[in-house]
Amino acid sequence: MASRPTVSVHAVSGESSSSVPLPAVLTAPIRLDIVALMHKSLNKNKRQPYAVAKEAGHQTSAESWGTGRAVARIPRVAGSGTHRAGQGAFGNMCRGGRMFAPTKIWRKWHIRTGVNQRRYAVASALAASALPSLLLARGHRIEQISEVPFVIGNEAESIQKTKEAVTFLKAHNAYRDVQKAWSSRSIRPGKGKSRNRRWRSRRGPLIVYNEDKGIVKAFRNLPGVELCSVTKLNLLTLAPGGHLGRFIIWTEAAFSRLDEIFGTQEVASKQKNNYVLPYAKVTNPDISRIINSDEVQAVLRPEREFVHRSVKVKTNPLKNRKALFHLNPYAKTQLEQAQAVQAAEKKKKVKKPRAAGEKFLSTLFTP
Repeated sequence: MASRPTVSVHAVSGESSSSVPLPAVLTAPIRLDIVALMHKSLNKNKRQPYAVAKEAGHQTSAESWGTGRAVARIPRVAGSGTHRAGQGAFGNMCRGGRMFAPTKIWRKWHIRTGVNQRRYAVASALAASALPSLLLARGHRIEQISEVPFVIGNEAESIQKTKEAVTFLKAHNAYRDVQKAWSSRSIRPGKGKSRNRRWRSRRGPLIVYNEDKGIVKAFRNLPGVELCSVTKLNLLTLAPGGHLGRFIIWTEAAFSRLDEIFGTQEVASKQKNNYVLPYAKVTNPDISRIINSDEVQAVLRPEREFVHRSVKVKTNPLKNRKALFHLNPYAKTQLEQAQAVQAAEKKKKVKKPRAAGEKFLSTLFTP
């Protein structure tokens, strides 16, 4: 976030003349998720409803032949003697039929968005416009700009001619961004060429003014340049495409009114009812620096030299006796009892061998 207390004001000729305090809205937290959500919703509110003709695909007399002819039951064009007779009609799979689920003009085109979310998104977009890194990442040619945010004197609002506007931008090294937009002009691919949007180009600088004394007519014909009143700041122009980092050229009067319009974190806005700028979740985003600071490390316990981490292995109690005895302590007694019964039965079954009798031996060894 921008942290400078003041911003230089540049005269029309190019040199720095004075300074103004930095508005609080330029230090607001930057929420990419809110900006993307609000841009997606607001961008849908300017769509024009469209639909196919109500009777399209049904402007023929067709009736099903029913069953019994070994053909599909799709409605078929009546008559004979022409190729069209007997052809399927009405269905979306038929040639000349209606589309599936014909579009209607009463579709939900617009999306309602919360006022607080819209204001949060605008504040985030304004705060992002004060970071040179985001402006460069978005593609703006601000390498030779002396300072961001870029503020010019109020006499710029009285510029009447486009020639004067070009001279003014060249004096402040801001004309390179206009040239970038002009060189990017190309024909749009697709059917949009025939729908009154044949050309497309990149966005150039956004000029925010307080009072129109001719500045709009002077700058509006420059490629890529857009103008907006400070009281009508819009997310669609501050973050085109939902991408933060628009290069904004402020007039001194418009820049000074930001605190009045958006307020601060302590003082409510004068134009938005009871609106106070949001606070950042973390004032210092460098978490590693906070953790490693002397103040935090002084109250932490010393690091353990050895930490015994037992690795738990899931054992099967049907195969592992220790796991079985842990789940069922009586299983050990049952097992001992079963072993004792088996030993007793085994002892009963064992028969001692008997020696041969004298009668058998005398008969065996009879000569």
